[in-house]
Amino acid sequence: MDIFADVKARVLDALGRLVDAGSLPQGLAYDAVTVEPPRDAAHGDMATNAAMVLARPARMGPRDIASLLAAELSGAPGIASAEVAGPGFLNIRLTPGRWFDVVPAALAAGTDFGRSVMGAGRKVNVEFVSANPTGPMHVGHVRGAVFGDALSGLLGFAGHEVTREYYINDGGAQVDVLARSAYERYREACGLEPAIAEGLYPGDYLIPVGEALKARYGESLLERPEAEWLAEVREFATEAMMAMIREDLALLGVTMDVFFSEKSLYGTGRIEAALAALEADGLIYEGTLEPPKGKLPEDWEPRQQTLFRSTAYGDDTDRPVKKSDGSWTYFAPDIAYHFDKIERGFDELIDVLGADHGGYVKRMKAAVAALSKNRVPLDVKLCQLVKLFKGGEPFKMSKRAGTFVTLRDVVEQVGPDVTRFVMLTRKNDAPLDFDFDKVLEQSKDNPVFYVQYAHARAQSVLNRAADGGVAVDDGALAGADLALLGAPGELELARKAAEWPRQVEIAAAHHEPHRIAFYLNELSADFHSLQHQGKLDPSLRFIRDDAPDLTRARLALVRAAQVVISSGLGILGVTPMKEMR
Repeated sequence: MDIFADVKARVLDALGRLVDAGSLPQGLAYDAVTVEPPRDAAHGDMATNAAMVLARPARMGPRDIASLLAAELSGAPGIASAEVAGPGFLNIRLTPGRWFDVVPAALAAGTDFGRSVMGAGRKVNVEFVSANPTGPMHVGHVRGAVFGDALSGLLGFAGHEVTREYYINDGGAQVDVLARSAYERYREACGLEPAIAEGLYPGDYLIPVGEALKARYGESLLERPEAEWLAEVREFATEAMMAMIREDLALLGVTMDVFFSEKSLYGTGRIEAALAALEADGLIYEGTLEPPKGKLPEDWEPRQQTLFRSTAYGDDTDRPVKKSDGSWTYFAPDIAYHFDKIERGFDELIDVLGADHGGYVKRMKAAVAALSKNRVPLDVKLCQLVKLFKGGEPFKMSKRAGTFVTLRDVVEQVGPDVTRFVMLTRKNDAPLDFDFDKVLEQSKDNPVFYVQYAHARAQSVLNRAADGGVAVDDGALAGADLALLGAPGELELARKAAEWPRQVEIAAAHHEPHRIAFYLNELSADFHSLQHQGKLDPSLRFIRDDAPDLTRARLALVRAAQVVISSGLGILGVTPMKEMR
């Protein structure tokens, strides 16, 4: 049940009747007609812009159309009033009973309540994390991992077919650095002093890799020159790092569907094939780029390069895909990788990247637009930095990692549920402060506690009722007489719960899972407020021994709110708590 979609359908039906009656002309398009909550709640429950958007094509005054529409809607089932406002908006008020219809709908659907078909099975690839396989994941990766996984869950809930994908950056020079760093730990395992030179990875996490190399090769690698052992050690160390990364993701509750290796693009003709597709459209050429704006670097000089004409698709400048020495730029395999996604038949691509990739967005969008002939959209979501605090002070670095706080450090201190929810309490492109003390506080100022406590509190109410002999299964509560409800707090809770299907579709359409976290906090606030009213006024308590029918109705509302909270937390990958300790 989507109450906003239902009212919109009534508005469109009413417009159709007006057309049939000759009050409105034939052939009107209703695509721009919306039904939304008004900016000022005092104006009503919903407002439609139908008269405003139809006035010009209908060659009528918007208030005239609004008046005709109001007459059609007034008195319709579930609609208490429809009033013309301002230049032609129509404010609609629903009967209280219409809002309480959310209760049986939620009880019948369970945690599938709010699930949408808006995605229509469109295939979406969400690439996220994609950390270099050179060490454990750090706190910056945590935010991208949580955001990408929650977005994937949201899109799946909204009817898309989602593939979670990790792009392994194992084709660049950083994996050679990894191999040399692991080799030093291998030398250490052989009883020699490791030479952790500047530029190598110093973290203790490579000690087990060195020991594993010793177990496999004995001391034979010590006698071989780097040219002979580099490739073997690189592959061994990369696999070890990816095993560590998979374990870290599992700690956070993230499971990938696909791990795609950058290395698989080299020497296989796949980069050449992607560029050939662009060249066939006249988008690859030999040329010289304009000098960079501002003060020129001392070593800058104009040079002939192979360029992608990305300006044809909205970029600021054309981009090199091959260097003057004939080697690929880092952009070339990225083009090939996205071409592979397009070839796999995805209808939409989403890349979740760190904030330092801002300069990457336009060029990659241009490449995807060109390769797909504008068929496949690419949305790049940048995740801003996370600042860690403990005791009001910046959190210190991890000795194990050598240079940064790891994902494991965070999850082991506060748990996956807290980590995930807090990472979604800000929009992805806004900076986020993560205070280890505050996120564990049991107070209303801690959003994850506040929401989980609402779910646990609802369970406590249901348990107490069951202990008193009341049937609290969803089937029994679905038969409650909801006409007995109507206290202001009850109506507010029902109204907020009824917004859930609309919130799912809005969040999915904008690729913004933080909206779910915000909504759950608001719904929890309404629930906590209603329970508090019962403490102040015994007549408003959920369980009334002297009013069994009213008790069942209130318990049904409590359970409906709990269902919505559980559904929302499920999208975010957070456990709905049945009790708090």
